[in-house]
Amino acid sequence: MTKTKKILIATGGTGGHVFPAYRLVNNFTKHNYEVKLTFDNRGFKYLKNYRHLNLIKIPTSPLLKKNILKFLLSLIIISFSTLKSLIFLIFDRPSIVFGMGGYSSFPICIAAAILRIKFVIYENNLIIGKANKYLLPLAKKIFVSYKDLEGVPKKYNSKIIEIGNIVREEIINLKLEGTTNEKFDTIKILVLGGSQGAKVFADKLPHIFKRFKNFEIPIKIYQQCQKNQNYQLSEFYKRAEIDHEIFNFTDDIISYYNKVNLVITRSGASVLGELANVKIPFISIPLPTSADNHQLKNALYYKKKGFGYLIDEKDINDQLYELIKSIFKDKSLIKNILVNQSQYSDKKIFKHINTYIEEIINEKN
Repeated sequence: MTKTKKILIATGGTGGHVFPAYRLVNNFTKHNYEVKLTFDNRGFKYLKNYRHLNLIKIPTSPLLKKNILKFLLSLIIISFSTLKSLIFLIFDRPSIVFGMGGYSSFPICIAAAILRIKFVIYENNLIIGKANKYLLPLAKKIFVSYKDLEGVPKKYNSKIIEIGNIVREEIINLKLEGTTNEKFDTIKILVLGGSQGAKVFADKLPHIFKRFKNFEIPIKIYQQCQKNQNYQLSEFYKRAEIDHEIFNFTDDIISYYNKVNLVITRSGASVLGELANVKIPFISIPLPTSADNHQLKNALYYKKKGFGYLIDEKDINDQLYELIKSIFKDKSLIKNILVNQSQYSDKKIFKHINTYIEEIINEKN
């Protein structure tokens, strides 16, 4: 009788870590693995609609160094999380652990190392995160979205496996409705502030869009925001007589991709990877406070590839209006981006992941 292979996926924190983890759950389940998922307090809000999954809550904390009290408290929480992880793994030992990056995956991966359980880690940004950097010496492999990953010591280069972005199969197979020329009849902009929303987008972008009221091409805005921004945005657009639709964070983002011809977004690796796969031109505005400025590195990578444009948050007022205007006056700018994006695809990512995971599980050491 064949023994069921078990995978434990460790995630939490922001949507950028949680949503790729959920996609992996679906993938491994289809291939007859028994899959469980650990998460922290922050990550649960993205999983509350997926309670059918095998979910295990392991609260944890980043290592806070601002003052001695916060440092000691975070150290206690991490130690407790690691102990809880050890107890869980002793009684429910998986074939392999898949760490999704971020501090939420740290305790379970450390516990796996102590118990000599194989684990791999995933890095979807262009600079390795702190947790992954600490875990790398103990990990069997690090799966990365980009071969240009920064911050990995040369002695660990042999552990790097480039797999691409873990995006939904629906995204990879999505065929956008309508033709490019039809979509150019109206400026249709989708504004995405990331899984946490972006206050600066709610505060600044409507004033930029208002300047298009008498532009030669009509404009319609689809703007994602936090719930407490709904009224503010709706009232502004109504007074400005701008066609709009306000919505909060949603799993059904695909329906919005089908409605627009330009996206303005933060520069998380997951969303930029999705947009490159669905072939929508975008303007990325990196979060200036992102860890190690990783969002800027992500945005620069996609700009260099010719997949989209980049504007610093401090330059929104000065540059965004002119950039949008030039994009819709000169249609070749969008068409060039679409040509570049057409050469990119993560279609084989799950096939690659499944092959590598199977090999690592079957390795003798």
